[in-house]
Amino acid sequence: MEYEVSELAQAAGVSVDTIRYYQTHGLVPLPAKAGRKAVYTEDHLGRLLLIRSMAAKGLSLKAIRMLLERDGTERSDTALLAALEEEAEGPAYSTEDLAGRLGVPVALIRSAEEAGLVEGHEAPDGKPRYTESDLNAARGAIRLLAHGFPLARLLTLAIRHDRAIRKTCDSAIDLFDDHIRKPRYKDGDDGDAVAKAFRELLPLVTAVVAHHFQRVLVGRALRRLKSKGDEPTLALALKVAARSKVRVTWQ
Repeated sequence: MEYEVSELAQAAGVSVDTIRYYQTHGLVPLPAKAGRKAVYTEDHLGRLLLIRSMAAKGLSLKAIRMLLERDGTERSDTALLAALEEEAEGPAYSTEDLAGRLGVPVALIRSAEEAGLVEGHEAPDGKPRYTESDLNAARGAIRLLAHGFPLARLLTLAIRHDRAIRKTCDSAIDLFDDHIRKPRYKDGDDGDAVAKAFRELLPLVTAVVAHHFQRVLVGRALRRLKSKGDEPTLALALKVAARSKVRVTWQ
């Protein structure tokens, strides 16, 4: 059966703009041409229905694209992708939702997105979506501002940290890929063992990194106070540091 784009959109339950968007990003193949007429087929409809099905299961556009590039037939990465997407489960807030819940201008969130400081999961419509954890982290950033940190300097520091941590994360992913994912797939794992390893390693790595950051931050701050000879503040800081610990827990 052949479809015009409007007919295809109706059959798939999406808008014409959504089809155009998917085509632009290589998720849906371009139609054939019959003169000046664009002709879509059952293959196009099947692809659109598959994308909708994946999106309904909570997969982001990035995850959907990865699966479609593998024709969606190999389970080797499907379980791992599902484990990755579990981190985004829960409420999904748009940029406007996030700004409203935080009580800040939408322009501020968009500025942070453009700077790479705020990075939501890409939804099938191409727009970012944020989780409850993202919302809580943003609330923490606002509380920092409430303590008197200047926004411009705080953003500059955040950008520097973001650039450095991305390189570290890329190296960590390479380690996982080379020493966990690839060897287990070569041994015939269908993806479940790799997904299990990811679920176990993620909280461990997060806890170790958070602990190290806090340890370095507190240690350097205390040394600076000591070098200044500010004994009263140093004594108070030592007490606070002794009580402030990252809660490292895992099963």
